[in-house]
Amino acid sequence: MKQTLILIKCKDAVGLVSSISHIVAKHELNIITMREYVDEEHQRFFVRVVCSGEPQDPSGFAMDLQNKLPSNAEIAINPSQKKKIAILVTKEHHCLADILIRHYFDTLHADVLTVIGNYDDLAHFVKKFDISFHFVSHENKTKVEFEEELATQIEKYDVDYIILAKFMRILSPDFVSRFENKLINIHHSFLPAFVGANPYRQAHERGVKIIGATAHFVTDKLDEGPIITQDIKKIDHSYGLGRMKTMGKEIEKSVLSRAIQLLVEDRVMVNGNKTIVFKS
Repeated sequence: MKQTLILIKCKDAVGLVSSISHIVAKHELNIITMREYVDEEHQRFFVRVVCSGEPQDPSGFAMDLQNKLPSNAEIAINPSQKKKIAILVTKEHHCLADILIRHYFDTLHADVLTVIGNYDDLAHFVKKFDISFHFVSHENKTKVEFEEELATQIEKYDVDYIILAKFMRILSPDFVSRFENKLINIHHSFLPAFVGANPYRQAHERGVKIIGATAHFVTDKLDEGPIITQDIKKIDHSYGLGRMKTMGKEIEKSVLSRAIQLLVEDRVMVNGNKTIVFKS
């Protein structure tokens, strides 16, 4: 059965749910699920609607929605169902391997178009999956030169998202703005705790009783972008640094996989430095 997905972000106003429902009915669609959220502090409205059927007049349907919603409303109708992604890596393989295996068995529900590394350590592994690998070294280059070459490779593929699967480089504000709301990072800490480098060592030295991981959008503030999803595991005083890192890698894989799934299903909306995540 064909379905229509509608995503809307706009200024909040009285009667928005009623107006949207009326337009959907006018175009002979039936609402299967409708999940909405109002950010009362900033007076912003967010909704994700799934309908059975497709409008016979798609442009007329979009126009009717636009006319009934507040000005500057952001409306997406049936965004691409199979998102295109690029993956950035350095040397660690665990997150990359998890993504590529899911891609190989078609459970990722996204197309991995390329992998780009600032070292070539993972090139041989990536090629086993018949996916292109581009080596873009950061050595003997300025940051501007490195990022320009990196951006040039990414832009060849016209991707929806760029997954930083343990890509251990801090990106400049200029680079981040070039790919706004497309860069997704997995941070090996339950943010906002232990930002930056060596979070497991930081956690071990503090004697924490939980460790975690965070998937978030990348912004020009290090490890402070809108959070998509997180998870934790309980530990105790007997955990050494090595054991913490091993457990942490499993959490990282799980959290990043969940974040990608939410993104490819169009369940995530950015709201300033937060996200709205419709899980059902």
